[in-house]
Amino acid sequence: MNLLKEIYFGEKPVETSGWDHRKSARAVVIDQEGKIGLLYAKTFQLPKLPGGGVEEGEDLEQALKRECKEELGCEVEVLGEVGSTLEYREVRKMTNESFCFFVRVLGEKGEPTFTTKELNEGLEILWVPIEEAVAMFDDSLPDGYEPKFIQVREKTFLQEAQKQI
Repeated sequence: MNLLKEIYFGEKPVETSGWDHRKSARAVVIDQEGKIGLLYAKTFQLPKLPGGGVEEGEDLEQALKRECKEELGCEVEVLGEVGSTLEYREVRKMTNESFCFFVRVLGEKGEPTFTTKELNEGLEILWVPIEEAVAMFDDSLPDGYEPKFIQVREKTFLQEAQKQI
């Protein structure tokens, strides 16, 4: 998959041995009306793409489908690749490698099964045109270390997706 961006704040860390490595799957989800599914975390005033960590025994596609079902309540079909990012989260001594895919909603949209953490973040589902989704990331000014990574990562994926649609 094409690496779209390495994300770090300050100087890129040279030495990452001993750091935790997280692998995650993300999705640009397209519904029957051509709108993009986003999650909006009210607590951080930050939109994000559905997706999350790959669990033990899963491949990227399995993780992607599970996350879309949990976070959007949708069954999905993978259409293709958007690209990947690599984050260097120096404060946590962690790299986060995200792989993003285009997916299409299959059938009806259902109800999400948010985790307690997601409920505490005030997550809600938004379906918007891709231009509006990109603009949401332009307008968001996240507060905090981790939300800044999320904003850059998701905006990178959406801008690339917009070129490919």
